[in-house]
Amino acid sequence: MLGLFMVLPVLALATADYPDFTPLMLGMTLGAYGLTQAILQIPLGLLSDRVGRHPVIIGGLLMFIAGSVVAALADTMAGLVFGRALQGTGAIASTLMALVADLTVEQNRSKAMAAIGGSIGFSFMLAMMLGPVLAANFGLSGVFWATALLGVIGVFVAFFLIPKAASMRRNRESMADTRQMKGLLREPNLMRLNFGIFALHFALMAAFVAIPTMLSNELGINESNLPWVYLGLLGGGFFVMLPLMILAEKFGYQKLIFIVSVAIMAMATAVLSGQRGPLLTPLMLLIFFAGFNLLEATLPSWLSKMCPVGNRGTAMGIYSTSQFFGAFAGGLAGGWSLHEFGVDGLFVTITLILLSWAFVSVGLKSPRPLQTVVLSVGSMEQQDFLKIVSNVTGVEDILLVKGEHLAYVQVDRLQVDMPSLQPYINR
Repeated sequence: MLGLFMVLPVLALATADYPDFTPLMLGMTLGAYGLTQAILQIPLGLLSDRVGRHPVIIGGLLMFIAGSVVAALADTMAGLVFGRALQGTGAIASTLMALVADLTVEQNRSKAMAAIGGSIGFSFMLAMMLGPVLAANFGLSGVFWATALLGVIGVFVAFFLIPKAASMRRNRESMADTRQMKGLLREPNLMRLNFGIFALHFALMAAFVAIPTMLSNELGINESNLPWVYLGLLGGGFFVMLPLMILAEKFGYQKLIFIVSVAIMAMATAVLSGQRGPLLTPLMLLIFFAGFNLLEATLPSWLSKMCPVGNRGTAMGIYSTSQFFGAFAGGLAGGWSLHEFGVDGLFVTITLILLSWAFVSVGLKSPRPLQTVVLSVGSMEQQDFLKIVSNVTGVEDILLVKGEHLAYVQVDRLQVDMPSLQPYINR
């Protein structure tokens, strides 16, 4: 993710002199990886169930390296689009999440997933600083060579540092099941959350069609100062967001804070569509990134709490696909809007998608403190198991699947009598 993010703050500036440069080609270059990621995310996860996690992860990293090399050698926008699309064929996020499930016990899995989510958030902030530094010293090709090097390091880590799982845990919480997709695509709350992650990454990718040139041309910020500007915007956005997250969790204002965050992002882009200046532009971008940080952290948690029991793996696969489609659509629509209507029209487009999201989110249900625990039925009769576990305090729902020796149990994590369920975990 660090490699994919590093081009965001520099691509618009570094490609302005390419012979086939147009705003539309710029948008396609930014979003191209999202299309191939979205198409391949679930299929590669399903392939890893058959051939193993490590072959898919290493194969995906090799494709990512190949795409980075193609982009590093490209001297046209068309070459960059092809390289970025090739990078996206290394769509291993769902496979990595399944591997985490293979290698962790139930009690530690949420912590492991949170650590991965945190590392992605940190990589975004780091990329906003490293991208301009590498571009200033080594050019755009240097950014892509660094990305290829990161891929090589990833292959080394996968080969030598990640242990191979003794067995793959084929359960519905850690992997996608195509039979579940139709029902999940129709579930109203999940539909709203999937549209939300689509809209969020649409807005981000579309905004970066214009943000670098705005900072450089309109505000006169030179390349050597760009890393510090991005650090201020993203770091400041994080500190603005943190009290709101604490407030939401402590007093149960999650839905209100969620909708307000979408609304203030829309307000910021609406202002940028008509008014920009030395003080106003940084302030509106700070608000935009504060909303982005909060929503990026909130959406996966909401999705996890909203998932029907035993459907988490499939729901997360659909969610990831929606996210990457949003990145592709945002780059494409952002480039088209910039080409047809200029910077003002671009931010109007972003505002409209964010307002649509705010409207859709009004119907969201506030999340309850639910989580799913995967238990082993073992040699017990399913009906006997059901009678015992359904009487445990805090158990909300149980899914038993014919032919599986696992039970997917949804519990209220604030009330559940976990010691009573402990004998059925990892036995």
